Amino acid sequence: MQQLYNFAVGPLAWVAWAVFLGGAAWRLGSMWALARKKDMNAVAYMDVRFAARSMARWATPFATLGWRANPAVTVATFAFHISLGLLLLFAPGHAVLWDYAFGVNVWSLPEGVADVLTVLVILLCGFFAWRRLQLPTVRFVTRPMDWLVLALVAVPCVTAFLAKQQIGDNLLLSTLHVLSGEAMLMALPFTRLSHAIFSPFTRAYMGSEFGGVRHCPDW
Repeated sequence: MQQLYNFAVGPLAWVAWAVFLGGAAWRLGSMWALARKKDMNAVAYMDVRFAARSMARWATPFATLGWRANPAVTVATFAFHISLGLLLLFAPGHAVLWDYAFGVNVWSLPEGVADVLTVLVILLCGFFAWRRLQLPTVRFVTRPMDWLVLALVAVPCVTAFLAKQQIGDNLLLSTLHVLSGEAMLMALPFTRLSHAIFSPFTRAYMGSEFGGVRHCPDW
C-alpha cells in the first residue's frame, strides 16, 4: 500500500495534471473552433461589458431571477462551490503539496475550518443526491454520468475526513483520497465538472447576446 501511495503522490499526480491541462486546452480549443464554424455572429458580438455584467450577476446570490426561484438550491449551490474551492486550493494538506510539487507557498485553512468545510461538502453532496432521487423534474434529467460526477466530488472529501479523524486504516484512506482526487482532476475537462472551465465563457456568451442583441439582462 505504501508503494501505491508513493506512486499516487508522485508519477500519477503528474499524469493527472497533464491530462487535466491537456484536456482543458483541447476542449477550449475545440469549442472555440466550433463556435467560429457554426455561429460566427455570436463570436462577433461578444462584448466585455455585458460579459462582465453577466458574470457578476450570476456570481452574486439571489441577484438573478434564476437564483431567486429556488432559495434552498441557491444557498446550497453557493455554499458547495465556495467550500469545495477553498478546500481544493487551501486545505492544509493541499497547501503542503503546492509547495512540494510547484514550490508555491500558499495560505492554508485552519484545521478546524477545513474539517467543517469538508463535512459541509459531504452533506451538500447528500442534498444534491436526495434532489435527484426525490424531485421528479430533477430525476427525469438525471443520467448515470451525473451520479459518477457526484461520486467524484464526494469520495475525496469522505476519505479525507475519515483519514483526518483516524477512522479506519489511515494509509488506505489517504491513498484512496489521493487516487479519487486525481480521478476528479482528470475527469474535469470531460464530464459535467467541465462547467468549472466553461461557465465564464457561457456567461460571456449569454450576457453579450442578451445585452448587445436583446438589450436586456440575462435573467
